[in-house]
Amino acid sequence: MPGGRLSQQERRLIAAGLAEGLGYAEIARGLGRPTSTISREVARNGGPADYRADYAHLATGRRARRTLTASVQSADLPEAVRGYLERFADVMMQAGLPRMAARVLACLIVTDEGALSATELVQRLQVSPASVSKAIAYLEPLKVVRRERGRRGRERYLIDDDVWLRTWLTSARTHAVWADTAAEGVRLFGEDTPAGARLTAMSHFFGQLGQDMANVPAEASLGDAATVFAALLHARRPLSAQRLATALGWPADRTAAALDNAERLAGVTDPLVVCRASTTTYTVAAAPGSLTPEQRKALDDLSQQL
Repeated sequence: MPGGRLSQQERRLIAAGLAEGLGYAEIARGLGRPTSTISREVARNGGPADYRADYAHLATGRRARRTLTASVQSADLPEAVRGYLERFADVMMQAGLPRMAARVLACLIVTDEGALSATELVQRLQVSPASVSKAIAYLEPLKVVRRERGRRGRERYLIDDDVWLRTWLTSARTHAVWADTAAEGVRLFGEDTPAGARLTAMSHFFGQLGQDMANVPAEASLGDAATVFAALLHARRPLSAQRLATALGWPADRTAAALDNAERLAGVTDPLVVCRASTTTYTVAAAPGSLTPEQRKALDDLSQQL
């Protein structure tokens, strides 16, 4: 529509018109667009001789994203960015984060450097310095945000690249503490009391949860584990580590480490897990507790009938 952004189909029609030797005015009339729109579009994307519709569409998208990113660095945030930050904060609030802490965290995440001073946060969020201070005080113990001295000695708050892995491991340690505290209560009240029974169940649950979370491999290894999981799922049959390494183009030690990590992630990938089909082959299968023996037998019988 006149005044709106050009669609990919419109750009292809522009390219076709240029290939036919049509002028800007004639192309514009065919699209119901101003001639100036067509001339600017072609000039920005290589000129009449080098204009390519798909490239122009991608380039325009990149320019728009750069403009949006640059606008986030300004204290005067555009309406679209403010709306996104509010929605982002609402999602984190639903997970239990206080509103101001969620708004501060969202604001830090979308900046290029992942770091802002208290003054910059106040300007962007249009809140009081005390509100920002309280939010930072809440986020710091969670290991989500940390402080550093920036240029001119001004203190900034930032998010490290490995923050989510560190947060995961902090949560794992917290669950272990809960398990230990519950176990202490069991010893105090006794296993045969109602309180002791509840505390025993709590200790077992958080102990296992903390152990599973702590055993998750480092971030760099998670990608390899996900790749072998996807490869085995795609293959639809058991593969040896050697065959898998050949198919992925990986060295044997990398493949072995990825398979080991994929097996350790059973609690995360449930109801599907990477497991050994034999002593030398691996496959993706349903987790042991996800189906009853009767259901497995019925499905096996069905597979043989197909």
